[in-house]
Parts: sequence; C-alpha cells; structure tokens
Amino acid sequence: MIQLVRPTEAMKKQAIEFRQEFFEHGEFVINGSELLDKTDDYTEWCRTTDANTKEETVNPNWVMTDTFFAVDEDRIVGIIDFRHTLNDFLKDLGHCGYSVRPSERRKGFATEMLRQLLEVAQKTGMNELYLSVERKNKPSVKTIIRNGGVYERSFEIDGEQADIYRSALSE
Repeated sequence: MIQLVRPTEAMKKQAIEFRQEFFEHGEFVINGSELLDKTDDYTEWCRTTDANTKEETVNPNWVMTDTFFAVDEDRIVGIIDFRHTLNDFLKDLGHCGYSVRPSERRKGFATEMLRQLLEVAQKTGMNELYLSVERKNKPSVKTIIRNGGVYERSFEIDGEQADIYRSALSE
C-alpha cells in the first residue's frame, strides 16, 4: 500500500533516481512534480515545495500547493500535487497533476495516489476538484474516471486535445 509523503532532504538520493528514470525513458516533463524535472538543486526544490504549502510563504507567481511523493515500501513510485486554488494559468490544468515512474506503471499506483489526494483535498474543505488530461492519455483518463471524475469540457493545449473532469468530494 502506498503512502503519500512530503518530500524531505533525506529522500534526495531516491528523488534524483526517480527523476532520472523519467529522463532515461525520454520523458522530460514530470507532471505534478512542482518542477522537479526542471531543477538540479534538490535541496532548493524541497525548500520551495515546503514554502508553497503556506499562504504566507507561497511564491507570488504560484498558488498554494501540496506536493507528495507516493512511496511503496521505501521506493518512490510516483509524485502528485494538489493546488488549493486555480489562477488564470491553471484553469485548464486543474487542481492536480501526477506521474508514476515508468517502471511502476500499470500497477494501480496512479489510481491509489489520486484516491488519497482526493481525501487530502476534502480535508481542506473543498467540495470538488478539477483534473485535466490529454485525451490520448487513456490510462490517466481511466484513473480519473475510477476516482469519480465526470467529464466537464474540452480544450486544446500545445496542439493536443484535452479534457477537464470534475471530481465531487463526498463527505
């Protein structure tokens, strides 16, 4: 059973290996990673992700965000974030992004990560979460639907068709 845990300095080696696996598979964007894919300084990335969890310290160009590694038996299998609000930039990207490392896909981790994140969101008092997905990403579409996602609308991003789903958070 996976657990969602906040990134820590103690996870540096595992986190770098996690990121490297994506790169070795030709994937240079890690959705839900709060730019882990764009940084070479893990310590600074940890500071930034921690600062972005608090209204007083969130980057003014960002929104309050919780980022979690999904850990299974001391191995990082995925990453997921929860954006507490949506600004103009995020309105088509939604409240959440997530990625599962290439070697751990098709094992149900994304579905469980999203299920746990919906619980986190509910505890903040949110009633619904909006999630976006490129239409061609069938596994992610299934993950969202398995977690109660209902189609809301479509849009285009970088020449790709994408859809927004709404997940109602039950009490």
